[in-house]
Amino acid sequence: MNYKIMMRVCSWILVIEIGCMTPSLGVAIYTGDQMAVIGFIGAMAAAGALSLLMYTGSVRRRMNFYAKEGMLVTAFAWILLSIVGALPFYLSGRIPGFVDALFEIISGFTTTGASVVSDVEGLGKGLLFWRSFSHWIGGMGVLVFFLAIIPSAHKGEGYSLHLLRAESPGPSVNKMVPRMRDTATALYRIYVVLTVINIVLLLLSGMKPFDSFCIAFGTAGTGGFAVLNSGCAEYTPMAQWITTVFMLLFGINFSVYYMMAHKRFKEAIKGEELRVYLFIVFASIAGIAANLMRSGSTHPLGKNVRDAAFQVASIITTTGFSTADFNLWPDFSQAILICLMFVGACAGSTGGGIKVSRILILFKSARRNLHNVFHPEEIRTVRIDGERVSEKTIQHVQAYLALYVFIVIVSFLLVSLDPKEFSMTTNFSAVMATFNNIGPGFDAVGPMSNFSAYGDFSKIVMCIDMLLGRLEIYPILTMLAYSTYKKA
Repeated sequence: MNYKIMMRVCSWILVIEIGCMTPSLGVAIYTGDQMAVIGFIGAMAAAGALSLLMYTGSVRRRMNFYAKEGMLVTAFAWILLSIVGALPFYLSGRIPGFVDALFEIISGFTTTGASVVSDVEGLGKGLLFWRSFSHWIGGMGVLVFFLAIIPSAHKGEGYSLHLLRAESPGPSVNKMVPRMRDTATALYRIYVVLTVINIVLLLLSGMKPFDSFCIAFGTAGTGGFAVLNSGCAEYTPMAQWITTVFMLLFGINFSVYYMMAHKRFKEAIKGEELRVYLFIVFASIAGIAANLMRSGSTHPLGKNVRDAAFQVASIITTTGFSTADFNLWPDFSQAILICLMFVGACAGSTGGGIKVSRILILFKSARRNLHNVFHPEEIRTVRIDGERVSEKTIQHVQAYLALYVFIVIVSFLLVSLDPKEFSMTTNFSAVMATFNNIGPGFDAVGPMSNFSAYGDFSKIVMCIDMLLGRLEIYPILTMLAYSTYKKA
């Protein structure tokens, strides 16, 4: 195991985090929030000292870097990032418990949006900016950012490929361009351009500049931290529609935008995953809007359609913003939202969940297996976009689903041990909301509530769930497995 090269990567990650804290420190200084300034300076000093220590300890390092190191360094980097990122909340005194501060920032970096803060506006603008900016950092991935801006001292593609595969969501990571560093750069260019367009449109809709930046950061990362206690309900209908559209855009595989930028429009729009994703979205919006009208909603049709569209986009992309309390919606509408929690966004997007591509592969492999029961002599292959899906990929997807179900069950049982004895709906939706990086759940953790009532043990379980969900299970399990550290 090449621990020194892992230390070197983590040292650079902390340097990047210091740079990412700088704008939030600037906001805190500008608004005169002295406690937040103290929190940021303390966190940046701790990150700098730790980074220097790891950098000097990894001077004489071997250059080889394999898949196991890629998994481990991804897990360790995200945990380090979270511990240091929690310090501004904790040192400022705005979130006095360190477990709560850690929950808040892990929720930010993993783009979950679940919060333990009851009075969001009381945090101050510096810390609010850091919460929202953590969504933007974690959305595309800090290691992808690392690959995009740090010149690699390692020749060959193994180093970059292992990092990108360990952090990027979806069944597999393919190169969009020959060099992985160029792939990472292309991803971030798309990410930045879409974010800037979102900010500009929100400003044109009448949203305040500070809110525009924070909401755009949360939308881009499909996070969900709001800057108002009322969530997004107070914003204009135009701002809500803009946010709805961009949530859906950030839930699409970024390779689609890459192909469109290179004028490969037919190839971009013919993908099965994209078509299924859009079908699920529009069918869900129609179903919920019709159900709301049929249930005797006092709101006009336009308002119901807007609320349905916003919440469908928010849940399927695992963003977590809210404009309405869907705890009060009819059972059918809530059932649709629960199903969307499982499905998630497209592979290669900033969204969480199982992913539409995995659902497609599972459905097609199940249909093939059923066909083979009646026609055992016939050989059928699973195809996506006309291309054969390898049996290895199908096995990986099936193994992922098995792990997914196992983690949900274990987490649900552990959270159910909480002394507060929440309802089954609350506990199950809390696990689903954190593991799928969604944010709000149902009942006591609904869109108008938060996770503060849970005990520290339950919050730690959900912190692990958020990391498992964002990193697609394997890096965290690799870190926790005893066999990882055994010498061959």
